[in-house]
Amino acid sequence: MPSRNRPFFVLLTCAVMLGSHSAAAQDASRYWADSWRGWHFYEAPAPEEHELPLPPGKTTATTPSTQAQRAPELLEFERLQKTLEETRNIAIMRPSEANVRRYMELESQVVARASHFADIAQRVAWATPQLDPTQQGRPVNAKALEVFEQIELADRSRAIADLGKDHVLFFFYRSDCPYCHAFAPTLAAFQARHGIQVIAISVDGGPLPSFPNARPDNGIATTLKVSQVPAVFLAQPFTGKISPIGFGVLSESQLLERIATVAAPQAEAMQTTTTQGLALPPEAP
Repeated sequence: MPSRNRPFFVLLTCAVMLGSHSAAAQDASRYWADSWRGWHFYEAPAPEEHELPLPPGKTTATTPSTQAQRAPELLEFERLQKTLEETRNIAIMRPSEANVRRYMELESQVVARASHFADIAQRVAWATPQLDPTQQGRPVNAKALEVFEQIELADRSRAIADLGKDHVLFFFYRSDCPYCHAFAPTLAAFQARHGIQVIAISVDGGPLPSFPNARPDNGIATTLKVSQVPAVFLAQPFTGKISPIGFGVLSESQLLERIATVAAPQAEAMQTTTTQGLALPPEAP
């Protein structure tokens, strides 16, 4: 016997031996517990249980009449599934060349059936746009994806322009932060292109070339728990509602996507930061 198979057979033998030992121990325990009956005690066997007859017209789930009502394709599929499983189990337990070949041949037939089904499903999808996943949501074709992104960009830009009527972006920065200096021109261009005001707030009181009218922090950064800069928040001043957009350097497309997501009506219940009554930092003199 190969040494690599020894642990398995040792465990199997131990399991069988333990099972036999346990059964013998239970028999002995039962005898000593009932020793008062004596060796020649006779006990009548328990009466056999008989199933109650079913009402007329009703059959159990396993009766031939129920099996006959099922589609023959389902019965054939179950037989194939059971045969494949049994053939695989036999090949695992007895991995001879014949057993493994029989399982592989049957598995090949199953794969061929599945491939044939996939081909037909694909043709049906091509002929039925409602069932074609490539026609739903984001396109997969490169040219179509380019058009989709252009349309999406225009729609989001219009939505943010409408949002800019009563919303602003808070931009928290530090004058000694190189990432803030790199991100500031993107925000300035975003403000000019999409029509939403950006209010720059200096955490350390220092200036920023892209936002010469930046306001000094009046404690709002601590209230909003701004621990990292650059940081962008979407705010609605007249309600005091403020929601985080992101930290770090963001691209224009990321800003568009995140602002649209946060401002969506269904996002109201998922706001992570909603603060009422915050006072805005005063404008720089």
